[in-house]
Amino acid sequence: MTPPSGAATREAERLDKKQVVAAARSVILVGNPNVGKSVLFGALTGKYVTVSNYPGTTVEVTRGSATIEGRPWHVMDTPGTNNLLPMSEDEQATRDILLTERGYAAVQVCDAKNLRRGLLLATQLAEAEIPFTLALNMADEAASRGIHIDVERLSRELSVDVVPTVAVERKGLGELQARIAAGARTSKFRPRYDAAIEGALAEIAPLMPRTGVGPRALAVMALVGDESLRPHLAGHVSEADLARIDAIRREVAARYPESLRFVIARQRLEAADRLHDAVLTRGSQSATSGLGRKLGVWSTHPLWGIPILAIVLFAAYEFVGVLGAGTAVNFLEKTIFAEYLVPWLDAAVRFVVPWKGVQEFLVGPKGVPYLEHGGFLVGRYGIFSMGLSYGIAIVLPIVTTFFIAFSVLEDSGYLPRLAVMLNKVFKRMGLNGKAVLPMVLGLGCDTMATMTARIMETRKERVIVTLLLALGVPCSAQLAVILAMTAKLPFAATVWFAASITLVIFLVGWLAAKVLPGRGSDFMLELPPLRVPQAGNIAVKTLARIEWYLREALPLFVVGTLILWTLDRVGGLAVLERAAAPLVVGVLHLPKEAAGAFILGFLRRDYAAAGLFLLYQPFMEAGTLTRSMQIEIVVALVTITLFIPCIANFFMILKERGWRTGAAITAFIVPFAFAVGAGVNALMRAFY
Repeated sequence: MTPPSGAATREAERLDKKQVVAAARSVILVGNPNVGKSVLFGALTGKYVTVSNYPGTTVEVTRGSATIEGRPWHVMDTPGTNNLLPMSEDEQATRDILLTERGYAAVQVCDAKNLRRGLLLATQLAEAEIPFTLALNMADEAASRGIHIDVERLSRELSVDVVPTVAVERKGLGELQARIAAGARTSKFRPRYDAAIEGALAEIAPLMPRTGVGPRALAVMALVGDESLRPHLAGHVSEADLARIDAIRREVAARYPESLRFVIARQRLEAADRLHDAVLTRGSQSATSGLGRKLGVWSTHPLWGIPILAIVLFAAYEFVGVLGAGTAVNFLEKTIFAEYLVPWLDAAVRFVVPWKGVQEFLVGPKGVPYLEHGGFLVGRYGIFSMGLSYGIAIVLPIVTTFFIAFSVLEDSGYLPRLAVMLNKVFKRMGLNGKAVLPMVLGLGCDTMATMTARIMETRKERVIVTLLLALGVPCSAQLAVILAMTAKLPFAATVWFAASITLVIFLVGWLAAKVLPGRGSDFMLELPPLRVPQAGNIAVKTLARIEWYLREALPLFVVGTLILWTLDRVGGLAVLERAAAPLVVGVLHLPKEAAGAFILGFLRRDYAAAGLFLLYQPFMEAGTLTRSMQIEIVVALVTITLFIPCIANFFMILKERGWRTGAAITAFIVPFAFAVGAGVNALMRAFY
């Protein structure tokens, strides 16, 4: 029998690969940031999704299940990426997913208004020999701007299916599902480089292993010296071949004044531009979205953007601070838990457990208010009466309303505009406008916001954001108590407090940018158009984030309560209060009773503020606050706001940044908070 020719073998492999993909029923969504991937993911999968870190990274990926053409499919939503030659942790995670997953088809979600950027990624997927379908999302917005894309020609040029979609309205979803079920195709399109680069790729490609990414794309990554690829190559390419690749790279790099990464990106962009110009034409713009475009421009204007920001913040505060932190928290904490659940658990334990000693250990002596004893489940520091009460009755309604507000801002397209407005401010602190996202999120819950610091591209930026969150961003529970106290103070005293916190955040951020090693990142952020948020998409995102909170953060509150209960039982809290009293009285000039508030603040940041509120409440209600008391309140609030983060946030810092960084942040914050408090005390007594 005559052996098959090379062409026949390649064709058989191609058909076999296509059949495997069609049978695999696994879809990976890829695309640039802010193109509607998460909206399309929600439309495909519904609300039953899981969010987890991709193995070996701190980057989140979302997974779910979908029924497409009557068959079950696994769907994965990857972080937004502009390049398969990774420049950030998010881009590396997406590249690694495509590299290591098996038997999948990809759906590239492209913003039809920014086709050029989408085609740049499409050319890389084509070069990587990844079977994919191209979804031209936001097709309605492209049409309103007079953009016409020749879908049939684009499909022919790329040799893949191209489907216009409007994900928020589920338009085109049925056709996209049909194309997915039929099986994605591998594109025949290849960007061509100059002779020197093509010659180098021809030498390197045969040395590359067979993975989810084709050998030509791997050869490009190896040629530009992508260090993140080395671990993948180490087990498949010999040391001699790696040395040969390095020699080829050095030889080719010597031909160009720019880096090979830049040269290849430029030549690839030229190929994408030629394809873009061939399929896209522009006509007259529709006036239907004129108001949205005007609002989009005004929201980033140096002058008009400020009142828009003020309106957004006021609405967010009313929803989160008043409805969430006020009405919902009071109902759940004081009615549901205090009046019903805690007494019910107390009675249930006494009914089920016949032994008096065990009863008193679990729920305390009968007839004694639970805030006055040390029961394990129900007590002053009880697992149920404090830990779960705090996590569910106090924090959960706050973070839920905050998640809803955050999703509305995110889906409306306003958050990227806020980042643009504040970019110059954060630039002075070694950050960029992206830092506003975890900072705003920190006003809801610092624990969750610390996790979202991952969006910063460099380790230096992530450490600075984590430090500023732990130091000076009060969570909504603490902020609610602070606002209740400052409302009883003269306006001048409130200004002292706000100015002190703001100045400290800027000063520490600026110094951290100077001291910490490493570099910042360039600020590149796509501005999506302003649009009306979709209720279904907001619900999916909110439910996924609440699931994260219940899984990741709530157990930390229980652990913190257990530690506090143990310290109380062995007398450790009393020892800590006595140890802290001289510092609180001698340095801050506060009453010795305030020492207990600082100790409790480690478990709950709002406990510290609440302790001070109870201390000064009689004087505030009677309107008899003296000048000295006003100074004491401001000094205490400044110190407590800057004081060590709550135990849940502390554990999250250790998890995200490591023990060494977490310990260093804590070791800095504690003495620094007292030093700032002492300084504010001295200045106010001299000038207030």
